[in-house]
Amino acid sequence: MERPEIPLRQLHAFVVLAEELHFGRAAARLGIAQPPLSQQIRRLEDRVGHALFSREPGRVGLTPAGRELLPAAERALTGLADGLAAAREAGSGRAGRLRIGFAASLAPTVLPGLLRTFREGAPAVELDIREMTTTPQLAALRESTIDIGLLREPPAHDAELGFATVLTEPFVAVLPSGHPLAAQRTVRVEQLADCPFVLLPRAVGPSLYDRITGLCTAAGFTPRVAQHAVEWQTVCALVETGLGVSLAPESIRRIRLKGVAFRGIGPGTARTRVAVAWRRDDPNPLVPRLLAALGQGSQGGPGKPGGSANG
Repeated sequence: MERPEIPLRQLHAFVVLAEELHFGRAAARLGIAQPPLSQQIRRLEDRVGHALFSREPGRVGLTPAGRELLPAAERALTGLADGLAAAREAGSGRAGRLRIGFAASLAPTVLPGLLRTFREGAPAVELDIREMTTTPQLAALRESTIDIGLLREPPAHDAELGFATVLTEPFVAVLPSGHPLAAQRTVRVEQLADCPFVLLPRAVGPSLYDRITGLCTAAGFTPRVAQHAVEWQTVCALVETGLGVSLAPESIRRIRLKGVAFRGIGPGTARTRVAVAWRRDDPNPLVPRLLAALGQGSQGGPGKPGGSANG
């Protein structure tokens, strides 16, 4: 059976009249004259096929058909009002859903403060947090399966994505606690030339991998990679077993393993870059809101998904 299409103004008029049970008062509430109100009610009754109100001198009442329609009409109007309110909240960046990818090493550093700041300003936003290494994050951004990425060493240029630096941090040497170099306060990279290395696979973060191997190349050697591990937690665990040494971002110190020593790299100022990434053409208003929470909104391009911020 085909369902009749009922204009919302007729439902609104019906509900107001059902509440007032008086054409004059209902028309005043609606801000219209009484004849147009009567016309809307009659058109609605024509669509229903039955009278919705009994009309007697000095008295208006709901018919059985009107009593049956009233709850549904109220739900329809309430649902519309709720939908409009939700749409306004989402459109203004105060509600909706934001999908964030993040590198695991940022969980104890950048991520908690960011989420806390963001949620204070937008408590109604649903956050979908996904742990991902750099290469999968870049792919997920391009495929629109995440909205924001927090990653290390982003590519220098990308036509689809924008990047903005969140912080930089120095590299440290990751050593078994019993390694002779662990007795030093700082380690020179060239001192690691004869050691086997445990590194992340280049595929999961090409730029970071190249930064680490580049430090070794600048020190006069090519690292001999004995083992790969996808997560820094695993890298540190393998170093603890004596499979090799590593070079890692300083925040990896937060991984507490008794058999692992972290030592600064010196002399030198080699640092790794942590960046936020987003799609340049993303219309989601929550994206610039999160960028603002990261302090990027005042930098011109990063404050808007369409802006520039590579480098």
